Amino acid sequence: MKTVFINCSPKKRFSASAYFLALQRLFTGGEKATEKLRTPADHSRILAQLKDAGAVVFCLPLYVDGIPSHVLRFLMDMETFCVQSDLHFSVYCIANNGFIEGKQNEPLMQSFEHFCRRAGLTWGGGVGIGGGVMLNVTRILFAVDIGLLLMDIALSVANTGSFFPREAWFSFGENALLLLYFNLGVLYYLIRMGTAIRRQGFCGKKYTRILIPSFVFIVFADIFFVIASLFEGGLFRGWLEKKPIEE
Repeated sequence: MKTVFINCSPKKRFSASAYFLALQRLFTGGEKATEKLRTPADHSRILAQLKDAGAVVFCLPLYVDGIPSHVLRFLMDMETFCVQSDLHFSVYCIANNGFIEGKQNEPLMQSFEHFCRRAGLTWGGGVGIGGGVMLNVTRILFAVDIGLLLMDIALSVANTGSFFPREAWFSFGENALLLLYFNLGVLYYLIRMGTAIRRQGFCGKKYTRILIPSFVFIVFADIFFVIASLFEGGLFRGWLEKKPIEE
């Protein structure tokens, strides 16, 4: 069975959707095809992949409690294409948001469920993920930890000839376990959905989040978004700038 994975993030690289979709691919067997949906120019290429698909997995961010507009435009074309081509594969969804609770993705899940009814497709369920941005950062931190470990090993070999600097390996192991813990809820439900996809069955709507206390998440999220705003247009991204008067 062929499974088509569609990354619907408008970001060109390093998106949370790309991270979760890569994880889902690991837990899904059979033939796989991965597509990127960003502009209308991508529509015809992706629709061609659907002709022999047994399942389609959408992975996308939550925008204003709903589906991003560029994905809505694609779904309209996809509905027409599936009805005209008499396609009846299963549809699954992975939705993520920057809030702490995965349940925030419920309206988006309902939209996909209604879409499947209109298009004559089978709704297979999905996973709603809270704290998606922070979970995406954990993979970057893991890559940094690997780099630091390799640097410590190189220094240890140069100084002592040993490939196993004890403290460096212990530090790496502790950090890896901590990052794994943060992702446990996501991994559990993506594994379950991977099983459902292989069987072309229904996995239901499941919601999870980054596994840290909410009060800790809020502090780090505030710090992250303030820093991000400074790098992308200044404090509050121009909210405080004087606006020109329109005549």
